[in-house]
Amino acid sequence: MSTVAADVPVFPAFEQVFQGFAGQIKQLREMAPEPRLSDEVRVQRAIDTLIAETNADEAVWLESCIRCGQCTNACHYFQATGETKYAPMRKMSLYRKVYQRELGPFRWWYRLVTSPVKLKDLEDLQELVYDSCSECGRCAMVCPMGIDTATLVHHQRSALVAAELVPAELAVMRMEQKHQGTVFGASADALHKMIDTIRAKAGIEIPLDKPKAEVMVLSSAVDLVGNGNGLLATAKVMNHMGVDWTVCSSAFESANFGLLSGDMRLWAKLVHPIVQTAERIGAKTLVIAECGHAYPALRWNPMLKGGELPFEMMYMSEYLGRQARAGKLRLRQLKGRITYHDPCKTGRRGGAFEEPRALLKAMSADLVEMPANKEYNWCCGGGAGIFLLESATRLRDESFKIKMQQVNATGADAVVVSCASCRLNFESGRFKNHWDKRVESLVELVADHLVEGDRVGSVTPIQGAAA
Repeated sequence: MSTVAADVPVFPAFEQVFQGFAGQIKQLREMAPEPRLSDEVRVQRAIDTLIAETNADEAVWLESCIRCGQCTNACHYFQATGETKYAPMRKMSLYRKVYQRELGPFRWWYRLVTSPVKLKDLEDLQELVYDSCSECGRCAMVCPMGIDTATLVHHQRSALVAAELVPAELAVMRMEQKHQGTVFGASADALHKMIDTIRAKAGIEIPLDKPKAEVMVLSSAVDLVGNGNGLLATAKVMNHMGVDWTVCSSAFESANFGLLSGDMRLWAKLVHPIVQTAERIGAKTLVIAECGHAYPALRWNPMLKGGELPFEMMYMSEYLGRQARAGKLRLRQLKGRITYHDPCKTGRRGGAFEEPRALLKAMSADLVEMPANKEYNWCCGGGAGIFLLESATRLRDESFKIKMQQVNATGADAVVVSCASCRLNFESGRFKNHWDKRVESLVELVADHLVEGDRVGSVTPIQGAAA
């Protein structure tokens, strides 16, 4: 039970923290490493990477585009700017060229009629696969040929990692997580200090490093270095449900800059301690923090292909939504009209649409869906690390206006999000556009609307929902 009055905040509000976090992001460009390899080596490494990562699926996708333009209509960056170079099918041009010259059945012909790839080609590609693609998957959803453009974009990010052409901000974060194991300095010590602060100021217990637990919960750097309300809210909800849970200092970070940058080896490496720790403590469920890209980083990590894990991975909103459906959460009514923004990675790419809505239903929320929602939801424009990139500012800001229009059309007072990257981008857009909508974290709303004194197991499951 908290020893602090309900109306006294333990930590600053997220919008206050956002400004300081934005300042940290701006400093990243100054710390970017310089290329070490010759131009020739960088180009060859990029080509070799694309060759190595091209399997049957990629070959079919590269061969089957009919230039129908459906992906163009689905892309928020094209819709926001009207510039044809941002059409998803155009982002495949260099990859297709490499495929045709090196792997395709008519490669002997393409080597005669096309020029070799140059470093300038790779430099031009950087904007197309980092700044102007959040890998949201909306284009793949409408493609009549079933081309997964996001996956092809990610292979090209891998090629640019090999060519030392990762954007400065992502390059710095990649190197920090690779060599120091931290994100924005969020170390195990920072986790311990945050937990001590929560215990002291809020009187909320957070079980740390339990040798055995049924549920292992991940945190995020955004929480640890900027605002602890996410971890505080998680602890309130888990304790309220009487869950046997823990946070582990040996594996707590949800963010994965291997995935965001395109460094496949680092992507896999960062997952190892999480999986090993969950197995060691006998966890049955691994709950991923409100960090959108962490969902595919863990659920679809290359190291897990073909392997069976003894635990289930779930996103925070997915996990809590299942608890609400099973009748393990009783929540007070959420006042005011709200709308919900589906994170692209957990929604369109992962299919977790109904669980967060089960939580809002449990709060009897006046939920008004956006004109395009669930699988048709428009990306906020900041995913896949784009919220960090200074070079993507114009594209990010213009595409966010689509999201603003969608939210405004609902007449909602607030938009609820369940992804830290989305939240950062929404706060940035709100600040720049003097927008009057509140931005709310789903897990924090749940924590704020718990029915005090309610007993676990005493709640009737939501009608029609599976336990």
